[in-house]
Parts: sequence; structure tokens; C-alpha cells
Amino acid sequence: MRIGEAAAAAGTTPRALRLYEARGLLRPPPRTSSGQREYDSAAVARVRVIRSLLTLGLTLEDLRSRAHRLDLLVQEGTPASCAGRPGELSDVVADRLAALDAEIARLTRLRQALAAAAGDVRDAPGQPPPDGQRAGRDPAVPARRSSG
Repeated sequence: MRIGEAAAAAGTTPRALRLYEARGLLRPPPRTSSGQREYDSAAVARVRVIRSLLTLGLTLEDLRSRAHRLDLLVQEGTPASCAGRPGELSDVVADRLAALDAEIARLTRLRQALAAAAGDVRDAPGQPPPDGQRAGRDPAVPARRSSG
């Protein structure tokens, strides 16, 4: 199948397929006599795995470092099973989880600092105030509109 058909079958775009090929995640497909890429069902399955892993929060660079192992995930049919398999993606998953944890901690600190600066003190940090109202304000009292 041609690039447009393969992209549609994998739920992505031709541009993404060319990117995956350029980054080494997808082997260059054979070409027709006119130079068009010709993808098979195995390539489409690999692209689906790549997209699933990207959706889980891994990056193209994470996947590039383990591109040689992606076919194992294609065979098993479930990228979620990769986390506990030493040598496949478990170290990449552990690194990505650590990076996400660090980013969550950074954003939590930033949120707390902004809330403190705004005088928005809540009993449960990270929770919206009741009825979508700002903490410290009586929801029964209508909000004042600024003139201007």
C-alpha cells in the first residue's frame, strides 16, 4: 500500500510515517518503479505500536533508542506489556516515569507558589473549590463585574 493508505490504516499521517522513517523507528520501505514508498501490513502494525507508545508518554528519542526491539512488541500486540521486560523498554519506561514525576513535582511547587501569591489558600491543594468558585469567596454573593 502507498504512504497515504498506510498512514490511514495506522491512524496517522504520511508526514508522521516519513518522520518515523527519518528517526530510524520505521525501516525505509521498498519503492515502486516510480519511487513511491510501498508499505506492507507489518509496517502498519509497527506504526500502530509506535503511536501507542507515544500516546503513553514516551518520546521519539525514547523509542529510537530501542527501535530494534519494537518488532517484539508488534508480535505481542500490546505495547503496555513492555514495562516489565528487562532490556526491551523497561529502562526507558523507568526513565520516562522519573521525568514525569519530576515534572509533576515542579508543577505542583509552581502551582502552590502561584496560589500563595494570589492568596488562594485551599484545604486540599490541587482540588478546585466547590461549585467552580474561587476559594475564600461566598458562592451566594454574585461576582462583581469590572467596569472598563
